[in-house]
Amino acid sequence: MPPPHFLAIVGPTASGKTGLSLRVGVRLDGEIISMDSRQVYRGMDIGTGKVSLQERALLPHHGLDSRDPDERYSAGQFARDARRWIEDIRGRGRVPMLVGGTGFFLKALTQPMFEEPELDQGRLGSLRSFLNQLPPERLSEFVGALDPEREVVAGGGRQRATRTVEMALLTGRPLSWWHGESEPSEAPMEGLIVLLDPPRDLLYEKINRRVSLMIEDGLVAEVEGLLRAGYDSQDPGMTGAGYREIVSHLRGDLTLEDATEEIRRSHRKYARRQVTWYRHQLPRGKVVLDGAGSEDEMVERVLAEWAIAEGGEVA
Repeated sequence: MPPPHFLAIVGPTASGKTGLSLRVGVRLDGEIISMDSRQVYRGMDIGTGKVSLQERALLPHHGLDSRDPDERYSAGQFARDARRWIEDIRGRGRVPMLVGGTGFFLKALTQPMFEEPELDQGRLGSLRSFLNQLPPERLSEFVGALDPEREVVAGGGRQRATRTVEMALLTGRPLSWWHGESEPSEAPMEGLIVLLDPPRDLLYEKINRRVSLMIEDGLVAEVEGLLRAGYDSQDPGMTGAGYREIVSHLRGDLTLEDATEEIRRSHRKYARRQVTWYRHQLPRGKVVLDGAGSEDEMVERVLAEWAIAEGGEVA
């Protein structure tokens, strides 16, 4: 069996991916590729839990701060970027490490998507402007009518729901058809996948604590700065948990206390969706860490599993 192309550390929000990946990366001489659909955006640091500048100094990082909040960044684009980064990192004799909680990004590498057809950019821009003005419920109705097999997408993110509608209207075929009938654009990549799956009560405790720290660290000021820069809650980067609630607070619709509790609920709900996705979508052979042991023990386990996958010895 050939050695893996990469090491991936995945898990729900607040499960400890960043701390574990940094320690493993130092031992493996790795470089980290962010696999987080929000951390790609500039100016969105606190609300996305983006790795700090001090932590970035420990290891090279890729995939951070490459888009403005009003730009879209798809799983297909991530896959194209990640393939290039992985090749470059391996060429330097280092270990590519994919770290994050956006499962669709990982799937785009291990189960490559179809080659997208050419879309009329003028029509696409007009349609996207219209869809961005729709409330989530109305957008969900469009998804259900145009691509019933993809109806679940509307609950998984505005960007994915918008893309579902765009593909159906501009190509004449639903996105589910393109996924099922078209040839993949690239060969699949194989990796060693490590899933952090802590007990639910521990995960919720970590989420609640993280949200409190976000508020203390200046999330409100971060969102104020983004609004002053001309971004709003309908922009792709601003639709995530934390940002939309603080926008509501700044508009006077929620007290800060209520907004904070809403953010906690949103993160817990998102974590549940992530856990469900990992349970059904990750390939066999993944390594599951339940967080019952210490971080030291988890580091050693990951190193041992990587050595087995590569057919070598633990560093």
